[in-house]
Amino acid sequence: MPPHIRNPHAVAGIVERLNSPGFDRWAAQIRGTGGCRQPIHLRGRVRHIDATTGEVLHTYTTSREPGGVLRVQCKTRRASRCPACAEIYRADTYQLIRAGLAGGKGVPASVTAHPALFVTLTAPSFGAVHTRREQGGKVLPCHPRRDAETCPHGRVISCTARHGDEERRLGEPLCPDCYDYASSVLFNALAPELWRRFTMALRRHLAKLHGLTQKELGERLVISFAKVAEYQRRGVVHFHAVIRLDGPAGPDTDPPDWANADRLEQAVRHATAAVSVPVPALPGEPARVMRWGAQLDIRPIAINGDLTDQAVAGYIAKYATKAAECVGTVDRRINALDDLSGLDLREHARRLIAECFRLAALDKLNELRLAQWAHMLGFRGHFSTKSRRYSTTLGALRAARVDHMRDEETSTGRLPLFDEDTVLVVAHWEYAGRGLSAGEQVIASAITGRPFIPEQEVSTWPSSS
Repeated sequence: MPPHIRNPHAVAGIVERLNSPGFDRWAAQIRGTGGCRQPIHLRGRVRHIDATTGEVLHTYTTSREPGGVLRVQCKTRRASRCPACAEIYRADTYQLIRAGLAGGKGVPASVTAHPALFVTLTAPSFGAVHTRREQGGKVLPCHPRRDAETCPHGRVISCTARHGDEERRLGEPLCPDCYDYASSVLFNALAPELWRRFTMALRRHLAKLHGLTQKELGERLVISFAKVAEYQRRGVVHFHAVIRLDGPAGPDTDPPDWANADRLEQAVRHATAAVSVPVPALPGEPARVMRWGAQLDIRPIAINGDLTDQAVAGYIAKYATKAAECVGTVDRRINALDDLSGLDLREHARRLIAECFRLAALDKLNELRLAQWAHMLGFRGHFSTKSRRYSTTLGALRAARVDHMRDEETSTGRLPLFDEDTVLVVAHWEYAGRGLSAGEQVIASAITGRPFIPEQEVSTWPSSS
């Protein structure tokens, strides 16, 4: 028997839920959440009122639900918290990205002829770290050095190991005391501003190439983009972006003939090298200026090319559901360093978090809110963003899904059919909690076929012996 079922708390919870009134309705709610691991509990009511007569046509209240609450999806994008809801977010992101490359969801198919690049912007080096390198299908030594120098802390800056994909050392500094933790954290915090300046420099350079002002460029050309942030194992973010050239009305119009992929690549290279963000001088520390790293990957996207719209959309969507988990940190806010005691964190992640709190105490860096974003190692931007005209929106995709589900419920008679033009819907909801008990998680897993008990939670439950 699995360890969580041997647990007396889980067994008691299973018995209580199975024998509670309204179990069938509770099970229907669990199925309705699609396997959400941490469903939100709502308490309230909805009334349908005839706008002309004031007559109450239909009333729904959670007082008749099991436990007096309605359980709905948490809708998180983080796969580490809820794989089921994160999968919906990933699928929506895939559709959003692909629509901007192949058309659909309100984007014309002619967008496939617009120049588009897949660009990866990286962070600079903050110190040598263990890495996995491959060449010709072979794994190369990490950091081989014949005459490796010894750092001031007595460590030889060399590593001849051929690391595996899941080795814990990947991303760890060869010398933690030499690693620039402050710059790593500050780069994460300033990466959104660095991206903003990059997009501005991109437009300026394209205008300059053709002797246009910014206003004149906007009358001929629109730069559309969608991007996602990804954490490298060393704990810094880099951005994967789709950058596309459109006519003045967005994807509905073609860009000028001179706006081709080569010109766009030239502008991307210029903007990457040109932008920077200065950091306020810190007491006793050298002045810092944040820039993009030297590694810049630019590849054209083509329906029938080496890099297709499906491949790009799938790649970006995969990282839209992840955060800093690969670094070995936590996925929830940290209020103080004492919160980390007892957690199995990599030492590298622990030091990055500690650096966030150290820098947060400096008045010059208050606006970066590093303590609030210590669990994200300083990064406080949106993981997935797009320009207004790139394609559809996540909100539109969710609304379409809600409309489809409502139509399905109405057609099967589960919801009353009202004329929306003459019926007023009055709703009142309040938050009443979230999640499932240990026993409920076991039952929900059997109902939905999804694993509900993370291994780390199982291992911390009291033993039945």
